[in-house]
Amino acid sequence: MSEQQSIGIIGVGLMGHGIASNIVKHGHSLTILNHSGNQPVDILLSQGAKLVDSVAELAKSTQVIILCVTGSPQVESIFYQEDGLLANLREGSIVIDCSTAIPTSTVKLAKAVQAKKAFFIDAPMTRTPKEAAEGRLNLIVGGDEEIFLRVKPLLNCFAENIVYAGKVGTGHRLKLIHNFVSLGFTAVLSEAVAAARKADIDANVLIDILDAGGGQGVVLNRMKPYIQSNDDSSFRFALSNAYKDLSYYTEMTTDNHDYQVVAEAIKQTFASCLAEKPAATLPEIVSLLAQKG
Repeated sequence: MSEQQSIGIIGVGLMGHGIASNIVKHGHSLTILNHSGNQPVDILLSQGAKLVDSVAELAKSTQVIILCVTGSPQVESIFYQEDGLLANLREGSIVIDCSTAIPTSTVKLAKAVQAKKAFFIDAPMTRTPKEAAEGRLNLIVGGDEEIFLRVKPLLNCFAENIVYAGKVGTGHRLKLIHNFVSLGFTAVLSEAVAAARKADIDANVLIDILDAGGGQGVVLNRMKPYIQSNDDSSFRFALSNAYKDLSYYTEMTTDNHDYQVVAEAIKQTFASCLAEKPAATLPEIVSLLAQKG
């Protein structure tokens, strides 16, 4: 992918801002959709990024469009709104959806994009805003392999590990499976920490025991600051987003007639905590669970 190709991004939130900053850092021309949900973009604009006020304007002025929004309803709105993305895609454009989405919706959108003689790949992310800012995201990519290879140099600007998963929609399927595992570990750990707190077990002793045994891993490392001192700054993932991701997973597994008893139990746990504190971050379920029972 040449340096001259123009890139557009829709969704410059906690994750999208890191993606945008690394694209600019690597010398690409970047156009950002103006939106109230964006993080501050002043630095990006000072580095040469452009700001536009409509999806139509962004679609008409860019060759590659990255979506980094909350989920399928937001992605579908971008495509199907009046004068939206689908109506204004340029022939040969490439849409890269980095959102977490329902795979059946992804496949449907990809067909609609293909009918416009454009291309669609799903490239959902794992890791956190910290790694996004550092250009060290993980990406799981679904779509035509030739298109994936064409955009891989761009993806390398903001991702450390990139896995080509297969046909379109496979990236989003694997992302939901990944998040079920990660969120499941988090739910189990949080319930265990809540039990330890109620038993007056020292947090550092608990961490030492888990680190030396079966609890060692990425989730424990992310949760350590909250376990020790209720500091959630290193894991600023909204519990509402976690619940959304689990809901997408159970929708997918329902469609596939898969076993999902464990997933439903985790989703019920998250729903119970959200009822207590709708704006909670994921680590805060430790405190919310400790208050129950």
